[in-house]
Amino acid sequence: MPPLTRWFVKTALVYLVVALLGGAVLASGPFLHLPAAILVAAPAQIHLFVVGWLTQLIFGIAYWMFPSHSRELPRGRNDIAIAVYVLLNAGLVLRAVVEPWQTVDPRPILGALLVASAVAQWLAGVGFVIHAWPRVRGR
Repeated sequence: MPPLTRWFVKTALVYLVVALLGGAVLASGPFLHLPAAILVAAPAQIHLFVVGWLTQLIFGIAYWMFPSHSRELPRGRNDIAIAVYVLLNAGLVLRAVVEPWQTVDPRPILGALLVASAVAQWLAGVGFVIHAWPRVRGR
């Protein structure tokens, strides 16, 4: 298994644990008297699960298992794949922090950071397609 796949998979496993813990905390919110920023974190928690766990796991396994690109670069350009990893995770962490905060205390800077998180994740998705496209061509 390539090192980058291990990064993706291990990070996905961390997000799985965090998302499940977040779901448990949100479910027990009425009993724990949690701060408002935590009580409104359900969309961020779902995003941690879907993008952090599922999407990241898919990206990592696809990087490993898709057909070879070429003899010289069997997995394609690593710089693109690393950029996908960094952008996906930076955007996800930024969103997980800023989205609940923006909901409780709307400010222009928080809105701008939320847009930046979405752009980072979108660029990660586009980067994944650019990286994977040549590896799924017909023979």
